[in-house]
Amino acid sequence: MTEIPVHVSSIAHTLIEAGYEAYLVGGSVRDVLADKEPKDWDFTTDAPPAKIQELFPDSVYTNDFGTVGIKHRKSEDETEIVEVTTYRAESAYEDARRPKEVSFISSVTEDLARRDFTINAMALHPTGEVVDPFGGAQDLERGLIRTVNNPDDRFQEDALRLMRAIRFACQLNFSIEDETWDALHRNADNFAHIASERIKDEFNKLLLTETPMRGITLLEEAGLLSYIMPELREGIDCGQNKHHIYTVWEHNLRSLQHAADRGWNLTIRMAALLHDVAKPRTKAGEGYYSTFHGHEVEGATMAYDMLSRLAYPKTFRAKISKLVRYHMFYYDVGEVTERSVRRLVRKVGQEHIADLIKLRQCDRIGSGTPKARPYRLRHFEYMTERVMQQPLSVSMLAVDGSDLIRELNLTPGPIVGALQNALLVEVLDNPDHNTREYLLNRARELQDRDPRELKQATNEILDAKEEERSHQLKNKYHLT
Repeated sequence: MTEIPVHVSSIAHTLIEAGYEAYLVGGSVRDVLADKEPKDWDFTTDAPPAKIQELFPDSVYTNDFGTVGIKHRKSEDETEIVEVTTYRAESAYEDARRPKEVSFISSVTEDLARRDFTINAMALHPTGEVVDPFGGAQDLERGLIRTVNNPDDRFQEDALRLMRAIRFACQLNFSIEDETWDALHRNADNFAHIASERIKDEFNKLLLTETPMRGITLLEEAGLLSYIMPELREGIDCGQNKHHIYTVWEHNLRSLQHAADRGWNLTIRMAALLHDVAKPRTKAGEGYYSTFHGHEVEGATMAYDMLSRLAYPKTFRAKISKLVRYHMFYYDVGEVTERSVRRLVRKVGQEHIADLIKLRQCDRIGSGTPKARPYRLRHFEYMTERVMQQPLSVSMLAVDGSDLIRELNLTPGPIVGALQNALLVEVLDNPDHNTREYLLNRARELQDRDPRELKQATNEILDAKEEERSHQLKNKYHLT
C-alpha cells in the first residue's frame, strides 16, 4: 500500500485532534490500495467548512459544496491543494447534471453513498481502516467499473458519469459491469444536458489514457459520441483507396492510438483523431481509385468548429486546425528544395513543425504501413531542422560593419567583410568570444592583413563548418 505523505496525514491528525473524523476518499484511496502514487489527495470529514477554515487559516473556500482547499507549498514555484469536504448528501438532481440541494451530514457511509462508482466510494482512515460499504475493494481487485447502488439513479443524477465510466475503464484497463453498461445505454440521451466545458475536460482525460482508441469505440457503442463529435461517426463505413487498408473511422482511431503508444501529448492525439475527419465529405468515387481531394482544407475548418463547440481555447483550436490543414505536405527527396521547405515552415510555424512530423507518423501507422519514419520522412526532418537553424552569418556577431568602421577608423571596403568573416570563425570556435570588447580588440590585430587572403582563408573554414553541421544533422536522422 502506498505510503501517505506527512503533509497529507498531518491534515487528518489535525482534524482528529480537534474532535472530528477524517478519511481519505475518492481516487486517492483507489490509488493507495492499488499501490499507486495518487495525483491528488482528498479528505472527507464531519467538520463543517467554517471549522475546517479555522483549523487551517491558509485555506480557500469558494464553493457551495463544503469543499475547502488546504495549501501545501511543494517548492518555491509549486503549491499543492489538498481538498477537504464536509460529509454531505445531495437531493434530487436537475437536468441530469446538478443536485437541487446539498446538506451536510454526520455519517461517512451516507457520504460515500452519493458517489458514482464503487471504486471511488471507499474511505481510508489514518489507522489503515477501510470503510467500504459497496464492495469497491473487491471491484478494484476484479478490475470492474460498477455504480454505487442502482446504475440508473447514478446516471440520471449526473449524466457526465456516463462518460466517466468509460474513461475510468480505459484509464484503469477495467471492464464495465453488465448492469452498469446496460444502464449506460439506457441513459445516453441524458448526455445532451451536459455543458460543453465539462465534456471537454472529461474527453481530454479519456484521450490521455493509454487506450484512447478503446475509449472512442466505447463512446460510439454507448451512443455518446453523437453528443461529443458526431462528425467522427461519418467515417464509420467510409472505405478508402489503394493507400489505405482501413475505413476512415478505423484509420483515425489507429492514428490516435499510435500517438498514445508513443506517449505524445494531447495536441498530437487530438490532431491524429481529427486529421482525416473531412474525408467522408470530400470522397469521390468508390473502391481502389476513390479520391478525397481537399480533405485537409475542409478538415481544418471542421476541426476548428468541432473544438469551438466543445469550448476548447482559441489557441488550441488554431493549432489543431493548422496541423490538420498541412498534414498532407508533399515531400520527395529528389524534388523538394530548401526554398519549398522554408516556405512550408513559414506557413506552419517553426513551433509546430515537430508536431506536424509526429502527426505524419500517426497517419502512416494508422494507414497500416509498417514504418512510422521512412527515409523520406527522416530526410524531411533533416531539411526542416537545417532551414530552421540559425545560419552561419556575421549577423550573429556582437559587432557589425558600422562598429568596425567607426572604432578602427576604416574606410568602407573589402577589409570590413573580411574582418567580419574572421571574427565569425573565432566566435564559432569559442562562443564566449562573442563580446564587443573582445571582437574589437581582435579586429585591430587583423586589420592590416590582406583582405583577399583573409577572406579566402575564412571562407574555406566557414564552408567546412557548414558541411560539418550538415553531416551531423544527417547522422542525427540516420541519412548517412
